[in-house]
Amino acid sequence: MRIEVFSIFPEYLRAPLEVSLIGRARRDGLLSVGIHDPRDHATDRHRTVDDEPFGGGPGMVMRPEPLFAAVEAVEAPRPVLLCSASGHRFTQAWAAELAAGEGFSLLCGRYEGVDQRVADHLCDDEVSVVDAVLAGGEAAALVIIEAVVRLVPGVLGNEASPADESFASGLVEYPQYTRPASFRGWAVPEVLRSGDHARIARWRRAAALARTLARRPDLLARPLTVEERALLDEFPDAAAFR
Repeated sequence: MRIEVFSIFPEYLRAPLEVSLIGRARRDGLLSVGIHDPRDHATDRHRTVDDEPFGGGPGMVMRPEPLFAAVEAVEAPRPVLLCSASGHRFTQAWAAELAAGEGFSLLCGRYEGVDQRVADHLCDDEVSVVDAVLAGGEAAALVIIEAVVRLVPGVLGNEASPADESFASGLVEYPQYTRPASFRGWAVPEVLRSGDHARIARWRRAAALARTLARRPDLLARPLTVEERALLDEFPDAAAFR
């Protein structure tokens, strides 16, 4: 997979992209990440990439010329996504769609944003990772890259992991436990120590349902099925994990 990132703060991105799953995927040849500074394509000696907004107002706006030039210089893979607070919400389904392709590009906005002609004529879409305003698109770009890359075949050691996580089945993930079985008087649920894998699977589904109803009801936005209600009745302790 090839990913190209465009940012006026490339140093913000370099270290995180060299460690953990992403760093290993790059070293293993599963991933290529290019980081490009639009300032390198500015035409004045001050390497200016921003200017005052037409119509007045606070702050500065990123100019179109260096952004277009930076993306075009490397023939950036499509889609080119603008990281923007006004973009469409990034989801696990979107991550999976990008992971199924050969690559994509991310353009990190700064200041008051980018010239609208960049969004309209250079980028294919705008993406937001959180319902809050960040100082720039770099943090969002790192979130997107990590969410996508871990779905690329060969990156995770356990290929079954993504299928059993939050959002994969329309629910947030069930609670996880490990040793010791009792810690400071708090015991691991008995069902997880039972060895009954069918019952464990039902309990996990019930706990995921309870959590989703309490924390992210928007993910369901529908009445519970008869089977789901039966699961919650079978495991009333699942409500404790809300």
